[in-house]
Amino acid sequence: MVKSESVVRYKADEIKELLQNEGDRTDYARFDTMTSEDVEAHVSVEELYGFDWSHVKVGVPQPKQQLTLRIDQDVVDWFRIQGEGYQTRMNAVLRSFVAAQRRNTSSGE
Repeated sequence: MVKSESVVRYKADEIKELLQNEGDRTDYARFDTMTSEDVEAHVSVEELYGFDWSHVKVGVPQPKQQLTLRIDQDVVDWFRIQGEGYQTRMNAVLRSFVAAQRRNTSSGE
């Protein structure tokens, strides 16, 4: 378990162990009786996460280009075991790398 301020992160095997040892502690009966108004009264996303919607930009994503790319088998295997959408995650990793390189170039490093 990794704890950072109020965020706790568990690895998949830690979650499985917790569920086996403690079981699921969700009160489904209470949840089933709650209305949307009850949920909104108990949870405010803005209070929890402090998300500022004023900076959100909405747009149409650029079309993707299909290409043939040779990637090491262990890398492909790792992304595939993460589940459905592995190609999208690979694209996100590449996009993050490009953004970091652009920041480094623009900051004069």
